[in-house]
Amino acid sequence: MSKIAALFGATGLVGGHLLSLLAKDERWSRVVCVVRRAGAVEPSERVVVSVSDTLALDAERVDDVFIALGTTIKKAGSRAAFRAVDEGAVVGAARAGRERGATGVFLVSALGADARSLVFYNKTKGEAEDAVRALGYERCVIARPSFLDGDRAESRPGERVGIAVTKALSFALVGGLAKYRAIAAADVARVLVNEAKDGSARAVAIESDDLAARARALG
Repeated sequence: MSKIAALFGATGLVGGHLLSLLAKDERWSRVVCVVRRAGAVEPSERVVVSVSDTLALDAERVDDVFIALGTTIKKAGSRAAFRAVDEGAVVGAARAGRERGATGVFLVSALGADARSLVFYNKTKGEAEDAVRALGYERCVIARPSFLDGDRAESRPGERVGIAVTKALSFALVGGLAKYRAIAAADVARVLVNEAKDGSARAVAIESDDLAARARALG
């Protein structure tokens, strides 16, 4: 039976690739894209656009929830505003999907996410992960990419510098350091969608180097 996917963050770098993959995969008969502004995503026969300032999920039921929400402290304007998106909105999206019967959640987090971290960014990401896991999804897959490589609509100078540096030093980033290499946003999306096709019950966090290896294995 074909399934219904809910996608939060379709206008972002990874989210755009997720939308493209889900919209053409026959395993999902419909993709409900939840966005904050009209016109952000073009609806189609299989893509339904739900516009909500609060990212409320307008659907009776969904099977899988894909969450690629995220901002930066600079863009958000404050730590509180950043947390409202990267934890509040993320957990709210996962909770909304669970309330509508979803059994699978597939989250884009970040390298270094850890609720016990002393680094605010990593701590926030880690707390969001823990809260999503606690919702009781049968299948919870969390991607923890390093710097995301791809054509981003918004400007993130710090990320561009990070990508350039990790590419220049890629020859030295081996072994345990391999996870710090930049990774293509398209590859993160491919791995998450592939994970969603596997219906086995489990909770797993996939580090950046493992994401890259799995993407290579997909061809």
